[in-house]
Amino acid sequence: MQKDHIVHAFDAELQQLDTLIAQMGALAQQQQINALTSFLDNDCKEAKRVAKADKKIDQLEQDIITHATQIFALRQPMAADLRTLVASFKIASNLERIGDHAKNLAKRTKRVGDIPILAEVKGSLEIISSLTIAMTGNALEAYAERSTEKALAVLKQDEDVDRRHKSLIREVLTYMIEDPASITAGTELLFIVKNIERAGDHATNIAEQVYYIITGRYIDAGRDITGHNPDDATSAAP
Repeated sequence: MQKDHIVHAFDAELQQLDTLIAQMGALAQQQQINALTSFLDNDCKEAKRVAKADKKIDQLEQDIITHATQIFALRQPMAADLRTLVASFKIASNLERIGDHAKNLAKRTKRVGDIPILAEVKGSLEIISSLTIAMTGNALEAYAERSTEKALAVLKQDEDVDRRHKSLIREVLTYMIEDPASITAGTELLFIVKNIERAGDHATNIAEQVYYIITGRYIDAGRDITGHNPDDATSAAP
């Protein structure tokens, strides 16, 4: 009976960890949405709200670290449970960085403002931003469902983001060359594009951690470090 109680308590603690990660992830993704909106609408008030809300993400990161550390110390978990705890530190760190990139985007709202170069590249900027926001959500779904398929799909999305990132950089540089008066604003825009692309990288990192939790292996360019096919379910760790 005592053993059953311990098992139930352990399960509840792991569920609480999942809940904290889901809360942090939802807030980080909303920050991405709000930051993009504030920037495209040149809404400085909304940008300030985004910057202020970043503190909530930082606090949730600390809550996750504290909770995971307590579980590790008290329960001495093994196999997938141990990997979940190890990965939770990295997942929380990547979500915190996604929040930071959203804050950085919002903070540049006032610096860029309503400039001609932004109007020219707005469509491309919205597309790559929407993709990275979706990547965050998909990575969190992969974690919640413990899905290797969805985790690997995020990596494929990142390849698309990387292509669009390079194309957008060329687009901005072209306008800067053609109109030297846009160089200052264009430089700010290049930093913004990089922040958006890096948010996608952090979503990819989360997806890689999900794959590690499930299989016990890390992946690289679609294959894990052991060289096995990641779709081979028989090679998954216990």
